This record gives sequence, structure tokens and C-alpha cells, in this order.
Amino acid sequence: MKRILTGLKPTGEITLGNYIGAIKQMVKMQDEYETYLFVADLHALTVYQDPKKLHDRIKRFIALYIACGIDPDKCLIYLQSENPYITAISFLLECTTYYGEASRMIQFKEKSKENKNFSVGLLTYPILMAADILYCDTDLVPVGIDQKQHVELARNIAERFNNKYGDTFILPDALVSESGVKIKDLKNPTKKMSKSEGNKDGVISMFDSSEDIRRKIMHATTDSENVVKFDEENKPGISNLMNIVANLEDITIEEITNKFVGKGYKEFKEYVADIVCQHLSAIQDKYNKLINSNEIDSILDNGIKISQKLAKEKYLDMCQKMGIVR
Repeated sequence: MKRILTGLKPTGEITLGNYIGAIKQMVKMQDEYETYLFVADLHALTVYQDPKKLHDRIKRFIALYIACGIDPDKCLIYLQSENPYITAISFLLECTTYYGEASRMIQFKEKSKENKNFSVGLLTYPILMAADILYCDTDLVPVGIDQKQHVELARNIAERFNNKYGDTFILPDALVSESGVKIKDLKNPTKKMSKSEGNKDGVISMFDSSEDIRRKIMHATTDSENVVKFDEENKPGISNLMNIVANLEDITIEEITNKFVGKGYKEFKEYVADIVCQHLSAIQDKYNKLINSNEIDSILDNGIKISQKLAKEKYLDMCQKMGIVR
């Protein structure tokens, strides 16, 4: 069985878009692959994070992912920062990575333009990401098209290391979903729903109350036609709401269209709000039970034992091949 690895960066808030576009796909993948899920808390430090908020998000995000259907019996879950061998591997990989490769990374170029006093970690964190991928012989890394470059860098670094020091790493492949639906912002349905978006009325957080969810959906931007039909170019707002329901209920766009023949937007939005509230309420109930128990700590304790064992073996193998062990 192939191994698949996903990193969860504990910044911002997890949105309905993240749930439909990524988490639901992960739930399916855990039945098809040997699945690793790690909290990329070190990656979050490339820009300043409030320590208390970051600490709080780490446990909350893990609890939410499990409440959404990630099964700790099928998926190895661990904290990146609790495995010191990964950062040690990262430095060894830095020594086989060229500055030009790191400086050409899209996110580095964009964020370094925003802030001239950027941290060195912003430059080197893609190599830490490579260490995350390579230490456990990952076969596949699910990413959006904008993250594919990171997997390609990991693959290039691994290939160079293998050529210099002998076969050490499996060369990973990016798993880019071409069919995944991108849920759009409720206020501006021409762009995706983002956890970092400034206008919170366009974003449904997985932690939103039912009252807030209903208010946001009832005030979602639509059009003046008042006909429920799918047309992403001319009716992006209604099409977005239809995508939300289709994915949450696992029904087709055609079924939704037929259900609302002769009915207007108010009735349709009420239906969408009912569906979203129902799904998120069930997830929030599971989340509240988890966050108030010791189960998360037990899951992380088990995950880090296995993660550390694999990373230590890979680190010592690298050290021996590079000539830095006694």
C-alpha cells in the first residue's frame, strides 16, 4: 500500500471550503493509502504567531480533523515539532540544496516582497517541508496546484542526495486533484473561500454558530434572475451554493436543480442553510467531546513514537553516508 502524507498548518481558521475541498478527500484517502497527517507547527513560525493562539489552534485543529472523520486507527497523527530528527534531517538537506532553488519558491518570492525584514526561516522552510516528506518515504503528497512546486523541490533534493550518497530516499509524487470542487467566498463568489480572508461574512468557519451560518448564507451574493440553476460564469453565487449542497449531501447538481424548479432564492438559501447547519452541528458535537478529553494527547503520543523511530533511522542512515558518524 502506498504511503500518503499531508501537513496541517495551524494558522487562521478552518473553513467549510477546507472541509469540502481537502478534509473530506482525506477521509476517503485513508481507506486507500497508508496515511500520515502531521501538524506543521514549525512552518507556522516563518511569520510571527501569537504563542497562545498557536498553542490553542494545534489541539483544536487536530480535534476538528478527527471530528470530520479522520480515523486515528487508519491515520498516523503527530506534531512536527515533537520530532527533532526531522529538523536535523532538514539541515542535512539544506546542505544539498542550492540557494537559487530556495529563493525561486513562489511563496518565498511573494512573502519576501511584502516584508523586507523577512526571516531566514521563510527561505528555508520548503527544505523543512522536503524533510517532512522524505524522512518517512512518502509516495504521494496531496497538494493544490499552487503547492506542487514544493513537492517538486523535495523530489529534486532527494534525487540529488541519492546521486551523491547512494539510494536513500523514495522520490515522491504530487497528487494534484483536477476534479476537486473549490468552494467560493459567499460575498465574492469569483474567488475561493479562504481562512485568511478579511471579510468574515463571506467565509463559513467550521466553528461558526448555526445563527452565524444562516445569516451568512441568507446574505450570500447571488443575482437578480431568481432561478436556481448551475452557471458558474453568469451565476457564480448560486452555483457556489449548489456546489456546497452537492458535496455535503453527495447528490448531483441536476437533483438540486429539479428540486427547486419554480422556486426562488429565499427558499433555496434556507435549504442550503439547513444542510450546512446540520452537517457542521454534528461535527461540532464530536469536536466538543474530543477537545474536553485526553484522547488527543493519547493519539499524538502514539503518532510521535512511530514518527521518531522512522526519522531517527533515516537521519542515522544519512549521517553514515555523509561521513559524520563515529
